Amino acid sequence: MTATEAGLVPARDYSLTGPEAQAAVARGLAAAEWYHTDVPRKVMKDLMQRKDGPALRDTALWVALHIVFAALGIWFWGSWAALPFWLAYGVLYGSACDSRWHECGHGTAFRTPWMNDVVYHIASFQVIRNPVNWRWSHARHHTDTIIVGRDAEIAWMHPVKIALKALAVVGVIDTWASLKGLARNAMGNLSPDEKDYIPQSEWPKAVFWARVHMATYALTLAATLAMLAMGMGWRAAIPFLLIGGPRVYGCWHMIMTGLLQHGGLAEDVLDHRLNSRTVYMNPVTRWLYWNMNYHVEHHMFPMVPYHALPRLHAAIRHDLPEPNPSIWHAYREVWRAVLRQRHERGYYVRRDLPPTARPYREDLHQAVPERASA
Repeated sequence: MTATEAGLVPARDYSLTGPEAQAAVARGLAAAEWYHTDVPRKVMKDLMQRKDGPALRDTALWVALHIVFAALGIWFWGSWAALPFWLAYGVLYGSACDSRWHECGHGTAFRTPWMNDVVYHIASFQVIRNPVNWRWSHARHHTDTIIVGRDAEIAWMHPVKIALKALAVVGVIDTWASLKGLARNAMGNLSPDEKDYIPQSEWPKAVFWARVHMATYALTLAATLAMLAMGMGWRAAIPFLLIGGPRVYGCWHMIMTGLLQHGGLAEDVLDHRLNSRTVYMNPVTRWLYWNMNYHVEHHMFPMVPYHALPRLHAAIRHDLPEPNPSIWHAYREVWRAVLRQRHERGYYVRRDLPPTARPYREDLHQAVPERASA
């Protein structure tokens, strides 16, 4: 059954080498000039100030909690008392790694470059991402945010496969896809999309780091098999629970927060207020997520460090749509929009701007908006 026969809009070509990519360039959407809220130079200079202190504090706590929860999970192994510690370890490893990967990839988390690089590589390993590929992929994501045919990180591809999105909270499918990509890279093979956004001079590095990651996973598997051969029974699962496994069972928080960033919003626009979402979240989630809930603000000014995003939000709130007041509220908005997008091409949620805001920049898209109250 085709998408049209099923009542769905025809699928768009989200590859970076197809006709949609050519159309984006022809329409002036590639590497275009984006809308930015006016911020006084002195204020922006202060907001962009990089510091080692906040990230050192948060990273030290992140590492310490890894150690404590893993140690307690092993100590209570064989009893139900171990379960909450492994669940907590899973979220720290399989979800909080995403925000650390992200911010250190931008080079804004720490002032000291090598600190960003160290945490970036550790977090890339945890989230099972080739650190070279994804550095360039994310640079493209910011240059061409949700521009079809240009952005390699569009999570909501239409028509959306609802069941797969729901299954993403358990990372089996995504983890398997990531491992296959790493294995392919380790064999010296980059996809056409990867070659589109990674400079050719970086291709050998992509192959090298893929081999490092795959070798580490192979050693983890070898440790598990050795423990089984020694008759250690279920304790042989510990290496998997420590390395690799948390990407499967602990990714739910990363998925929960990440799907809200752009879900249900506009494609092919040049105003981040139309394609990105800010959501108010609780302090624990914000710490795990490193303030990426301020997502409109981050995309508009990506060089502002994570710890300064609440202040940036306060400085430009007068020019932004009202944020979603909670995760639950945001998901209700996303799912209503996504269900409608499956049957109505171009539909997206478009919130009213406050009277103090400048109008949306809407001159380069033809989408059909719906106003949505926060």
